[in-house]
Amino acid sequence: MRIGIDLGGTKIEALAMDNSGAELARRRVDTPKGDYDGTIAAIVGLVEHLENGLGQKGTVGVGMPGSVRAATGLIKNANSTWLNGRPFGRDLDTAMRREVRLANDANCLAVSEATDGAAAGAHVVFAVILGTGCGGGLAFAGQVHAGPNGVAGEWGHTALPWAAPEEQPGPVCYCGLRGCIESWVSGTAIAADFLRVTGRSLTTQEIAEQADRGEAEALAALTRFESRLARALANIVNVLDPDVIVVGGGVSRIERLYRNVPALVREYVFGGDFDTPIVPARFGDSSGVRGAAWLWPNVAATIHDVEPSFALPESKG
Repeated sequence: MRIGIDLGGTKIEALAMDNSGAELARRRVDTPKGDYDGTIAAIVGLVEHLENGLGQKGTVGVGMPGSVRAATGLIKNANSTWLNGRPFGRDLDTAMRREVRLANDANCLAVSEATDGAAAGAHVVFAVILGTGCGGGLAFAGQVHAGPNGVAGEWGHTALPWAAPEEQPGPVCYCGLRGCIESWVSGTAIAADFLRVTGRSLTTQEIAEQADRGEAEALAALTRFESRLARALANIVNVLDPDVIVVGGGVSRIERLYRNVPALVREYVFGGDFDTPIVPARFGDSSGVRGAAWLWPNVAATIHDVEPSFALPESKG
């Protein structure tokens, strides 16, 4: 049995799966905001609840905001700020008396979808979370690639490429810089952009609904968003050229993105070829917690045993 934990800003979710990926049990509790010891206790309690109910022990993986400093084991870049600077992994190991594996939540999305989701069978998967913020994660052969600095895939904190004059210098990002992709490409960014342009305050969902009804200002807002998303993804393709791009988060439910964005990406990719599938996450909001569980490799099968769920581009020689 494997157990995944998805540590979010408002809730902590735990999922127990068998070795084939079938769900055995699930439970969630509120996140003890600002309480480091309370967060550890909540995770331990979730694991104990699942293990006692199922009558067996399991491996434990945790998906979390931020990343781990390789040199010190301390957490950095977490928007759940009470984790920053703390030895979260070591403290979980001690509390649970076993090794606990940690990964960034976007990396967990990539692992989940690369293992048995929308990118099953792909060797290089770039996962995008478009929600309150803009996260990115990488999986190579179904395993997390975090990099020596723990920031691989953090495209949200690179500059929006090919910025138009009206996009410069860009909004101030919470990281302290201006014009970061996250300040342009997220659910929050869609609503902020709409407010700047129209003077009207709508939620991203309301903007999407109005666009579906043909409302001109809402359509224009989504068109601007699609251009920015396409440029940001083109940069990833030019550097990494992943086999599949998987999209999760609330914005991933806007269906027009999958019709419109690929052609726009092609305009910015070097050479003009863009055959990479852009697909919504198969497991939706559950993908992060599943990816945390898959941080322990499957001993019964490897990524290479899974038939691809999409068509890879043919080799051009």
